[in-house]
Amino acid sequence: MAKQKISPFRLSSLLRLQKDPNLALQLFLNPNPDPNPKPFRYSLLSYDLIITKLGRAKMFDQMEQIVEQLKVETRFVPTEIIFCNIITFYGRARLPNRALNTFDQIPSFRCQRTAKSVNTLLNALLSCREFERMREVFVGMGRFAAPDVCTYNILMNASCLRDDVGGAWKVFDEMRKRGIRPNTVTFGTLIKVLCENNKLEEAFRVKEDMGRDFRVKPNTFVYASLMKGLYKANEFDLAFKLKDEMLERKIELDSRVYSTLISAFFKAGRKGDVIGVLEEMKENGCKPDTVTYNALIHGYCQEKNFEAAFGVLSELEKEFKPDVTSYNVIIGGFCKEGKLREANEFFEDMPRRKCAPDVVTYRTLFDGLCDGMQLKEAALILDEMVFKGYSPRTESIMKFIDELCQGGNLKLLWTVLNSLAKGNLIDVVTWRMVVPLVCQNNKLLNASELVETLLMP
Repeated sequence: MAKQKISPFRLSSLLRLQKDPNLALQLFLNPNPDPNPKPFRYSLLSYDLIITKLGRAKMFDQMEQIVEQLKVETRFVPTEIIFCNIITFYGRARLPNRALNTFDQIPSFRCQRTAKSVNTLLNALLSCREFERMREVFVGMGRFAAPDVCTYNILMNASCLRDDVGGAWKVFDEMRKRGIRPNTVTFGTLIKVLCENNKLEEAFRVKEDMGRDFRVKPNTFVYASLMKGLYKANEFDLAFKLKDEMLERKIELDSRVYSTLISAFFKAGRKGDVIGVLEEMKENGCKPDTVTYNALIHGYCQEKNFEAAFGVLSELEKEFKPDVTSYNVIIGGFCKEGKLREANEFFEDMPRRKCAPDVVTYRTLFDGLCDGMQLKEAALILDEMVFKGYSPRTESIMKFIDELCQGGNLKLLWTVLNSLAKGNLIDVVTWRMVVPLVCQNNKLLNASELVETLLMP
């Protein structure tokens, strides 16, 4: 009995249900196995579904294969949102050239580019920290569409990431000149960059202006940014007053706000009030998340109460997937207190806890071991760090090498140079530090061997 053929509508339904992107791709490419198949009449929806699945799985070569097939379709014109999704996938994967190429190719699909695709490209380049390319795209935007509030919000966010307060104000002023009305996101981003640069008076003035002059109400994000700014400035009472203001104005307090309050209470030496914050969260139906737990862990580490910090970590692991930030905070706390054995043991226990160390983990432990003069252990961590594709901070490695040179630890210095060479991490400063030592002491290696090592690719 012949199998019933799959219709275009049925194919879309099957693609939506298929979780495995490889199986979804096989299904899309061969929907009706037949010795003498007729060309399948794909729907635009089926293209959208398979491109989305492949993009999310970072199967970009296969995704491009489907996009090329889409180009020869004559029964419909692809919608702009499909290309916006592709550009977004490339932005998340830090592939700016592919994102730009996709944008340039949109007209070849008989699809018009509008502010939507331009903004998507700007946001993708922002994710890749390609600030100069963002500027070029914005300058040429007039060929496709006029910039809108979303465009300027993305540019404002770029200024925020660069801590460029002047650039943020310039974006804001240009919006007003063009008659584009700022929204909550605009003000929130501007206030954030002001708070991060300790310009609290300006930030509070913007908060007042947004309500009085623009009739835009401050939201949770605005209050959270202001609280963090006050927390950094040790203005704890003002931060607590903002929380009361939020309650008066019936603005929802989320985990970001509560986490900032928890950090503020710890820093102000009022850890007894932390329990009250947690109880209030529960009463208001706000469930603690990883940010909340990490604020608690950080607070207890500052109090040198590692037992309590581990207790919070255990609760976190019951509720959520292990978060490397939590482990980094504890390792940093151990290192700060000189508990290097405990830090190293906890680091080695991370795989059992199903949490992979990241670059911050390695750098924190490496710096701690160097500060504690455990140079052999630091060399081992350095070698593993480089093997994993990570690199230490430049100032950290310079300090480490200087310590080895000053101590005349030639054997360990040779080991460290080998590790750095593997990651191509030896620069001119290293030359200047090491060569004089070699000239003074022939126990390390002869000059030609040193040059060969330092030039190692």
